[in-house]
Amino acid sequence: MSCRILIAFYSRNGSVEALARAIAQGAEAEGAEVRLRRARELIGPEIMARVPGWAETAGRMNALYPEPTIEDAQWADGLVLGAPTRFGAPASELRAWVDTLGPLWLSGALKDRAGAAFTSTSTPHGGTEATLLSMYPTLAHLGLIIVPNGYGDPTNLVAGTPYGASSVSHGAKKEPPTADDLKVAELQGRRVARIAAALAAARPAAG
Repeated sequence: MSCRILIAFYSRNGSVEALARAIAQGAEAEGAEVRLRRARELIGPEIMARVPGWAETAGRMNALYPEPTIEDAQWADGLVLGAPTRFGAPASELRAWVDTLGPLWLSGALKDRAGAAFTSTSTPHGGTEATLLSMYPTLAHLGLIIVPNGYGDPTNLVAGTPYGASSVSHGAKKEPPTADDLKVAELQGRRVARIAAALAAARPAAG
C-alpha cells in the first residue's frame, strides 16, 4: 500500500537538505508520495547579509521547496522532521513551524501516523542525539508513532544514530554528508514509509 510522507526541514548550508533528499529517495522507493518542505528564516535580509552565502543558499532552497503548512501535515501518513543542531536543540526555524500545529494536536488529526527525525551538527559531539531526542516529545504530543532507525542494517553501525539520520559538517569546512550518512537517511526513509503505510492501512476509514 502506498502512503504519503511529509519531510519538513530547515537547512542553512545544505547538509540537512541532502539528508532530506536521501530520506525522500528511500520513501519513494517504497512507493510513497513525498512532499519536501523547507521552513523559512525568522530573521531579515540585513542579518543574513552578514554571513557570506547565507542569503544565496536560502534563496536557492526556497525556490526548490515550498514552505510547510498545517495542510501538509494533515495530508501526511508520516511526518519526518529535520533541522541542524543549535546548542543541542533543533534550529528555531523548524520549531516555529512545528508550533503552528496546535490545531492538529487539539483535534488529534495526526494520531497513529508515523513520526521520525534527523539532524546535522558542526562537530562530532555537538548535540546530535540530544537534538533528535528533543524532537521525540513533540512527535509524541501530536499522537504520532515514533519510528527510530535502530540497528537493522549494517550501515547503521557506522553512521547516523539509532534515533535518526545525522551528519557532521566539521564547522567552517562545511563538509557534506558522507555516502554512509546518506545511506542511513535512505534507509530511514524506507522504514518510515513502510511503517506509515501499515499504520494507514490499520486506521479506521474516515466518516
